[in-house]
Amino acid sequence: MHKHTHEHGPNDHAHGASQSERRIGLAALLTGAFMVAEVTGGVVSGSLALIADAGHMLTDFAGLSLAWLGFRMARRPADWKRSYGYDRFGVLVAFANGLALFAIAGWIVVEAVHRLGSPADVLGGVMFWVALAGLAVNLGAFWLLSHGDHGNLNVRAAVLHVIGDLLGSVAALAASLVILTTGWTPIDPILSIVVAVLILGSAARVVRDAGHILLEGTPTGLDPRTIGADIVASVPGVADIHHVHAWSLSQDRTVVTLHARLADAKGAPEAITTAIKEHLKARYGVDHATIEIEVARCADAESGSPGTHHEPHRH
Repeated sequence: MHKHTHEHGPNDHAHGASQSERRIGLAALLTGAFMVAEVTGGVVSGSLALIADAGHMLTDFAGLSLAWLGFRMARRPADWKRSYGYDRFGVLVAFANGLALFAIAGWIVVEAVHRLGSPADVLGGVMFWVALAGLAVNLGAFWLLSHGDHGNLNVRAAVLHVIGDLLGSVAALAASLVILTTGWTPIDPILSIVVAVLILGSAARVVRDAGHILLEGTPTGLDPRTIGADIVASVPGVADIHHVHAWSLSQDRTVVTLHARLADAKGAPEAITTAIKEHLKARYGVDHATIEIEVARCADAESGSPGTHHEPHRH
């Protein structure tokens, strides 16, 4: 197996990852600390909207913590048990975290429906100040992450989580103002359902994206059916590309394997392999490619292995 290497500046990449790791760690601490305060405020005031927002902050605290842990785990070198390294650790936990989001959102909706049928007293004043403090904390976390590396998918996902928290705090703040000015308490469970819908939207995206990676799905923007023809047209000396497989180790680490048949048996296989890898890197962002060079027939086709039929330019 080829050793995975990055062709872009490794020192710059490591520095950017370190900065993002610190920013995400600080945002996680802010979110986690205030989450405890918000749960306390929700119980004291009787506000389901605050508790719902705290539930959202719990999932975001978990997400931010896992993103931080993902940066740390990714630094661990590959070994004989995990020859591709530890990049997929964060994907696995993100999938579990997404499923937990569904459970939390479901509980909020059930409790909100119950509250609508049996309205409860809500202390609008306590709710207002706790929600206002939550908004300030979320704005601070957003500021931290908005100055991070936007090219990193972990950071981008973390920003989306914090934006969801911002909306939850705004909903709780709006509910408290309505209760203080009109005394209409049903606004609290109604806006709680809005927050639950926000959680479900985030959960669906997390589960979909993480599940796609765990199922070895083809990365976005990369079609194995067209890669073959593209390489043949772009790399001199290649007559045919087949058995193309593409998947992701993590959100930003793509792997491709393929067979390449040379147009001329006297062609230089090392040079053509290098040219194919450079093309995959430049055009598709593939940072790890394993290429089997063929001169005449495909060895897999001769062996009759299942699923190894020979189809030029196709998966």
